[in-house]
Amino acid sequence: MITLQLVTTEQEMKGVLALQQANLRKNITQEEAESQGFLMAEYDLPFLELLHRASPSIIAKDGEKVVGYSLVALPETARHHELLADLVENIERCVFESKPVENYVIVAQLCVSKGYRGQDLVQKLYGSFRDHYANQFTYCVTDVAQANHRSLKAHQKRGFQVIDTLDYGGIGWDIVLWDWHKKAI
Repeated sequence: MITLQLVTTEQEMKGVLALQQANLRKNITQEEAESQGFLMAEYDLPFLELLHRASPSIIAKDGEKVVGYSLVALPETARHHELLADLVENIERCVFESKPVENYVIVAQLCVSKGYRGQDLVQKLYGSFRDHYANQFTYCVTDVAQANHRSLKAHQKRGFQVIDTLDYGGIGWDIVLWDWHKKAI
């Protein structure tokens, strides 16, 4: 049985890192990247520990095995990683519904293990993310590589909207925002 919870142990963080490594763009084939999606940012254990001290991430577990995760980053902790710092700078120049984007939390990364895809885990992870953090933040924001069509579709299904684009490392990205004040999907 799959359970969703906040990260509580170093072993769970190591499970997140193992799943991340298995799905990094550099570690999978082009065909797999196109059909299944991919991760770009690579994190280490000290950075995950920093994120989790400020705002524990959501994980999906099958027994003791981490089979999915949604990493939570506050803007101030995100600034400790080059890719996320760039995202924060870009979010801070965004406008949504004629207002600056403020009081937001970042999805630093979301991933579901290959054997668990197609079970609606992305939507469940985001539902748990909202359950834990919507009382503190107005918006949930992340970016999606424009070439990662599967990921963009999953985000839009949950209610994320594209609010801007950016280029990083020669790759086009969509900045997407989920307004938690709107009716849940």
